Amino acid sequence: MAKVTFLGLGVMGYPMAGHLKAAGHDVTVYNRTTAKAKKWAEQHGGNWAATPREAAEGADFVMACVGNDDDLRSVCLGPDGALAGMTKGAIFVDHTTVSAAVTRELAEAAQAAGLGYVDAPVSGGQAGAENGQLSVMCGGDAAEYDRADPVIDAYAKICRRMGGTGAGQMAKMCNQIAIAGLVQGLSESLAFAQKAGLDPEKLVEVISQGAAGSWQMVNRHKTMAAGEFNHGFAVDWMRKDLGICLDAADELQVPLPVTALIDQFYKEVQIMGGGRWDTSSLIARLTR
Repeated sequence: MAKVTFLGLGVMGYPMAGHLKAAGHDVTVYNRTTAKAKKWAEQHGGNWAATPREAAEGADFVMACVGNDDDLRSVCLGPDGALAGMTKGAIFVDHTTVSAAVTRELAEAAQAAGLGYVDAPVSGGQAGAENGQLSVMCGGDAAEYDRADPVIDAYAKICRRMGGTGAGQMAKMCNQIAIAGLVQGLSESLAFAQKAGLDPEKLVEVISQGAAGSWQMVNRHKTMAAGEFNHGFAVDWMRKDLGICLDAADELQVPLPVTALIDQFYKEVQIMGGGRWDTSSLIARLTR
């Protein structure tokens, strides 16, 4: 068992930190909204701290799951940042989906301070976090990954090292690119079925057993057909991620025409007032 700090108690981080405590680790949490950190500590019997630095002091591992590049910098850097409080040899594990640029920046800062750094974005959404069934894609030094892997296991269905620093973030971009295309395809299929007078439930029962089947189809078709979009990862966050994908694609000179188009479709959903709807809300463009 390890002494672990968790920074960020949103819809993902709150249950992830809970799984760490349930696994027997000594867990201290930090959240920008102190009331949520206190609530977590009362619920799970762990500790909370007022700053990232205070939370990170003495920890073997510091996990983070925050919003974006700037949020991650804010909990890592500066006199109250986690890196300032960590002991040499400790490892920072970042579960946030961020740019490869900030990953390189913070990994270099950690290395200069004698710390390890593993970029480890996750997939599986709120349900995956709550059930401890996340897919975790990691980048970083192999020995540091090997040390962190048993701790990450508390909330992972699968965890793999994809390569050196930044490789985890690149793998997460691949994940988001694939999801965007799947959700758009499913949206068009269900919208077409409705116009054709087909029963969506019967349709999905048949086609999900063939080559068209996907997690999105099995888990989202009912709520999509009902126009219910409060079941996970928000459109605002998906656009943030797709922006990272498209920036990286420009740098790598890889064309992503479908991803770029679907990013604009999500922009339409935002204009419709659906920024906090989940990503399956692409169908709303087709059925309004």
